[in-house]
Amino acid sequence: MTRPQTPHAPSDAPQTGVTVKTRLKTQRPAMYKVLLLNDDFTPMEFVVDILMGIFGKSEPEATDVMLHVHRKGVGLCGVFSFEVAETKMTQVLQAAKVAQHPLKCVMEKE
Repeated sequence: MTRPQTPHAPSDAPQTGVTVKTRLKTQRPAMYKVLLLNDDFTPMEFVVDILMGIFGKSEPEATDVMLHVHRKGVGLCGVFSFEVAETKMTQVLQAAKVAQHPLKCVMEKE
């Protein structure tokens, strides 16, 4: 016994249905704080120069951050995307190494 075949819709027939459109939500990138850590050996002038040269701070701003690092042990240099924060941290560490100062710089997620 043979089964009856079910008729198929011709390929040129209009298709009906619901189209679902996926919307992608863009998210802001995670931001990272770049922090200077206090030590007893790096000259204050060097720290001010770093803050002005690498982080674009004015002299009064750089002095304020340097004094905060000196008094509190840590100071915020800025908040950046991961790549920028990593680059600035590396620049600080490289400059300190070249100048033979033990200045430490870290980054942490905001």
